Amino acid sequence: MSKDLTKKAAEMLLQGATLLSEPCPYCKGVRVMKDGHALCTSCGREPEKKEIPQVKQESESPLTATLEKKLTVLSKELEEEKDHAKQQEILKSINSLLETIEKTKNRQ
Repeated sequence: MSKDLTKKAAEMLLQGATLLSEPCPYCKGVRVMKDGHALCTSCGREPEKKEIPQVKQESESPLTATLEKKLTVLSKELEEEKDHAKQQEILKSINSLLETIEKTKNRQ
């Protein structure tokens, strides 16, 4: 470990950096992290930055979006309802909506 790296790591620690539990991926040395910047106290290298591929989400159909909004409304209604019979009606509607949403998602 060079004196420059030791000095830099000590300065980082004094400024609030933390020691990482994961060793350096290159030399297995101790690393210090401050503001998203990791420094290896042995070799001075940082892990390579790699692009994380974005997972393309399926576009939601307008029908599914409408059904999910209705589901939200019914859920709030159920939460506030005191009458047991009306709660059962709301639950039946919610169940029907959930089945319909599942069917529309399987078609996409």
